[in-house]
Amino acid sequence: MAPTLPSNAPFTPEQQAWVNGFLAGLLSECTGLGLSTEAAAKRPSAATVRKQTLLILFGSQTGSAEAVAKKLAKEATSRDYATTLHSLNDHALAGLSSASHAIIVTSTWGDGDPPENAALFWSYLSAEAAPRFEALSFAVLGLGDKNYADFCGAAKKIHARFETLGAKPITPLGECDVDYKLTAEAWTSQLWRALGSGSEIANNRSSHALSTTLPAREEPALSSGTRSFLPEFNRANPFPGRLKTNRALNQSGSSKDTRHFEILVDPQAITYQAGDALGVLPRNCPALVEELLATLKFGGDEAVQDHEGKATDLQGALVFRCNLANPSATFLKETASRTHDESLQQLLRSTNPQSLNTWLWGRDILDILRTTGRPPCSAEEFVSWLQPLRPRLYSISSSPKVFREEIHLTVAVVRYESMGRQKRGVCSSFLAERVPLEGVIPLFVQSSHGFKPPADPGAPMIMVGPGTGIAPFMAFLQERRATAAQGSNWLFFGDQHRASDFLYESELLAWRQDGFLNKLDLAFSRDQEEKLYVQNRMSEHGAEVWKWLENGAHFYVCGDAKRMAKDVDTALHALIRMEGGLSLEKAADYVDRLKESKRYQRDVY
Repeated sequence: MAPTLPSNAPFTPEQQAWVNGFLAGLLSECTGLGLSTEAAAKRPSAATVRKQTLLILFGSQTGSAEAVAKKLAKEATSRDYATTLHSLNDHALAGLSSASHAIIVTSTWGDGDPPENAALFWSYLSAEAAPRFEALSFAVLGLGDKNYADFCGAAKKIHARFETLGAKPITPLGECDVDYKLTAEAWTSQLWRALGSGSEIANNRSSHALSTTLPAREEPALSSGTRSFLPEFNRANPFPGRLKTNRALNQSGSSKDTRHFEILVDPQAITYQAGDALGVLPRNCPALVEELLATLKFGGDEAVQDHEGKATDLQGALVFRCNLANPSATFLKETASRTHDESLQQLLRSTNPQSLNTWLWGRDILDILRTTGRPPCSAEEFVSWLQPLRPRLYSISSSPKVFREEIHLTVAVVRYESMGRQKRGVCSSFLAERVPLEGVIPLFVQSSHGFKPPADPGAPMIMVGPGTGIAPFMAFLQERRATAAQGSNWLFFGDQHRASDFLYESELLAWRQDGFLNKLDLAFSRDQEEKLYVQNRMSEHGAEVWKWLENGAHFYVCGDAKRMAKDVDTALHALIRMEGGLSLEKAADYVDRLKESKRYQRDVY
């Protein structure tokens, strides 16, 4: 007879049923092996005897791939693997060259490129001189977005390159769309089966996981940060920060609206470091949701399930759970098919993906429905076509050495006109317009990897951060001042006009005047006929930049990835080549050595 819990055990009926099922499964396994329950408890598992080493590497730009990798590492440890977790750029430190089993989780950035903390790894792996990996068994899981032409491009490249170099795949390449959770879980289950580490008991335990539901038309519950036992706060369980300050940084006459936000947190629940990012879970604009409901001819109280299978109503899903700005491939396909819109069908059939991307530019879900008409569908179906509403990550502009109970952000509020409508950035307008003072902001901290002030307080520091790229460097400078770091500090900052767009002017000028900020070079692009940018200022001071680098300076860049960061990188290579008297190849090697030693760090978006 299978053991069971007594009826008065302190569990819910569902929990009691799960434990009873677990005990029954354990007894069944013991009986099949001819063992008593007590003997089975003393018998070492195959995984314990094997104690196989599993190397898990990740490439992550926004934290999603890192979160999946950490979850994998935690499960691997529970399965009694000796587990090592590193970013892909730290492959040498992690011992990839001598590893027998490696799991790679990576997102894709830009035009099919690896993210920032995997770029050096890809340079190493794709080089002609890359080593052979005949002794390596590997698996790759990619996180991407099917709306982009090179879906999971970085993962595909890594998987193909490992095979070319002789490594053996453990399981086929995994490709996850934006709503990656279920696909990642299915791929992970396949991985454990392929590795031979799964067990009936482990699978039974996960299949009986208790589910939770949310009441209709309510925001996802936020844990309290005032309990004596504090849970881990992350994107799945955000902390309820409180807005203390919402201050405009631009002066009159600016075409921009940049805000300084100060958010109160419990330092026992939320810890952060200079260089980290803050994840904010926004809400969609209620007025947009009302327009969408009217177009769909829904009331909003229709029962639906969100992307995680949690119960809510349609209005709650559209406000809190669904991405209304970026149409998914499923939404486009279903809308075109059900409305018989020939123009959209032709775009979807086109062999040139750029034609669809061009048409989609500036269009959100409401724009498309107003063009095609209402597709015949249920509320449940409509929600299933949409991507989940993702958190936005912002570089933190404060140091915990100065603001232990606060987190500061520097955010450009996005507003523009498109398709005859006034549009707003989902999260920037949420923070600037819809969260009142003392209002709740669901948040979590996303740790950075290497993007921090120099560990050596005497090391010089060069920072390039135009516009809102100034954010992390405010934190760096606060920290260096609070810790009395002796290293020299040099900031390149720029924007459109000095009179209206000199963010944190009073603080920066005060630091420059008292000598703490040793050098401050400014580039206001539209204050003269010929536009002037931070990379131009770098080139003007090339000899001194080179001298600082030769004296051990750390070089940091924060801001726009597509233009500014690329232009700064080009300028850096050029000045190193010129001032160091190096060839193109030697200058590139010099920059690579800066990256490998973590003296060249970028926080780009």
